[in-house]
Amino acid sequence: MADSNYGGYTRFELELEFVQCLSNPLYLNHLATQKLLDDPEFVAYLAYLQYFAEPKYIKYLSYPGPTIRALELLQQERFRKDILIPETVARMAEEGLQASTDGLRRD
Repeated sequence: MADSNYGGYTRFELELEFVQCLSNPLYLNHLATQKLLDDPEFVAYLAYLQYFAEPKYIKYLSYPGPTIRALELLQQERFRKDILIPETVARMAEEGLQASTDGLRRD
């Protein structure tokens, strides 16, 4: 069997769901407050998830830009510390909102 099931889901489906959560700055802050971003094994897992940046996988992401950017930022120790700062979280949230509404027509 090429891909085992975990609670009825494939490993790929679970990794896809998780990696998409990383586009949410509040979730990144939560991971940091739980000290997960200080765990070398967890950081290595985040590095492994960068396979989602490859064209054959990126097509599955709902928000590829913010998701891949978060994966890149999470490789930086400085960012893993800065995401604990409320202003950093707020700035990322504002940038994400602005990016999602750019080009929308306002009447």
